[in-house]
Amino acid sequence: MERGKRKRHPSEGRQERYIQPSLLLGLCSGSSYGYELIKKIKDLGFIQGPVPPGMIYRHLRQLEDDGLVSSRWDTKGTGPAKRIYHLTEAGTEMLALWVDFMEEQKNCLNAFLERYEQLIR
Repeated sequence: MERGKRKRHPSEGRQERYIQPSLLLGLCSGSSYGYELIKKIKDLGFIQGPVPPGMIYRHLRQLEDDGLVSSRWDTKGTGPAKRIYHLTEAGTEMLALWVDFMEEQKNCLNAFLERYEQLIR
């Protein structure tokens, strides 16, 4: 290893990869607002450490621009208005595509791990 360079962990820089499908899954059970979604996706384990709200809202805006979610302002109750996000039909279809992709990835990872186990035993 070159002097001054540290080894990178394989998961570094990949935190955002599954943010969008995580948000779609978080909305699958019903409408939600941003901070509530942050709590939901944190539980999925794709993000290590604190979840930056700016990153989440950037992804939500992109999902809305892509027609995968819609939003409206909720002005009911006390306190400031909250933007409530909803999964669209296109979002449900995209989530299914993500699940298919993840299933394929899972199969590849299992094959890799099985091969590794065979080689080191």
